[in-house]
Amino acid sequence: MRALALIMVVAAVSGVLSGCGGGSSGEDAAGAERPVGPVTMVVPFAAGGGSDIAGRAVADGLVSVTPGLSVSVDNREGGQGAVGYSYLLGKTGSPQYLLATETSLLSLPASVEVAFSHRSFTPIMKVGDDYTMLVARPDSPLRSCADAVAQARHRRLLAAISGAMGPDAVVFSQIRAKTGADVDTVPYEGGGESMAAVLGGQVEVASLNPSEVIGQLRAGELKALCVFADQRYTYPELAGVPTSVEQGVPVVFAQFRGVIAPGGLHPQAQRFWVQAARRFADSPAYDDYVASEFLQPRPAFGAEFGAYLAGAQGEVEQVVSR
Repeated sequence: MRALALIMVVAAVSGVLSGCGGGSSGEDAAGAERPVGPVTMVVPFAAGGGSDIAGRAVADGLVSVTPGLSVSVDNREGGQGAVGYSYLLGKTGSPQYLLATETSLLSLPASVEVAFSHRSFTPIMKVGDDYTMLVARPDSPLRSCADAVAQARHRRLLAAISGAMGPDAVVFSQIRAKTGADVDTVPYEGGGESMAAVLGGQVEVASLNPSEVIGQLRAGELKALCVFADQRYTYPELAGVPTSVEQGVPVVFAQFRGVIAPGGLHPQAQRFWVQAARRFADSPAYDDYVASEFLQPRPAFGAEFGAYLAGAQGEVEQVVSR
């Protein structure tokens, strides 16, 4: 599975890089001190998943606090997220592009050979932390994450994940390292596809974020086995979901949600975007987004976000190398 994922990532990224002409950065206002005209928020995963929801919410939030700003969303899925990141890599110096980033920015370089790392880009904002849940169909005999781990120890357990080398893969790497249970993961290009797989019975469980699955939980179409956390949600709607830790599964994982810009950005352009991000974080739009997506509000900006990425990179590398 790991070798196949590597081939898929390399092939997808090669296609992107071959299509990036040498003049693309110049055409996109490289070196400009601030964006002029329409801005593109790149989402490196398919529509309907947590990254897509985050990208659209942040784009709308930035527009709401920045007069005259226009931001459209461009889903560039493929290669477990590598296609979108590689696309942004080709926009060096341009303030006209942002990307809705998450833990794949760290897990991809730690897992496969790609042309980028978090240092290739300009950190703008860490929006917050998004805990991961394990869900199953309501008729599943699995009642908890402990049940899922027990099954994986004795017979096959199929789990849908977003990206073979993405944040969900980190969760199952931790499960394998800490419990000895080896879950068979099936990678999809986004949370929407993962949810469809578990609803359709192609897999038994799926690793999803609350924002991706809350509608199905409300409708009784899926049930939550646990959230991979050490404390329960304080959000009333999810307060009844048990944690992995209380079930005896010592795995805690929250992927970050954030925004990055191309590398080589003019300092004034970075300042423009960081200031816009701070205004967003101080606005009702931020509070509404965090609450609606059940995030933990832990914002960081600019260099502080960059320092967070550097520290988290080492932690992710330790997990995926096991």
